[in-house]
Amino acid sequence: MDWLLLGLAIGAEVGATTALKLSAGFTRLVPSAVTVLGYGVAFYCLALALRTIPTGIAYAVWSGVGIVLVAAIAWIWQGQRLGVPALAGIALILAGVLVMNLWPDRTRG
Repeated sequence: MDWLLLGLAIGAEVGATTALKLSAGFTRLVPSAVTVLGYGVAFYCLALALRTIPTGIAYAVWSGVGIVLVAAIAWIWQGQRLGVPALAGIALILAGVLVMNLWPDRTRG
């Protein structure tokens, strides 16, 4: 259930970040409201997920998946170009998230 909450947090954060661009510096009411509401939902769901998911793991997944999704949305719908360095950086972020999740820390009790 907590991983589902983390997924909801990521979705809400990605939606809020996308709306933030559309808010034109908080000058447009609906995208501004979606931004504020989305970030509120995102942090609430993240807080609930942190009850059982370790903070470092949750934040790595949250930020890594969020970065990839926001970059993809910006590329597909907002016309942002992603050059080789940006794509390499995104690949490294994804690799880091995978490493943190696939190879658990053996130093913890």
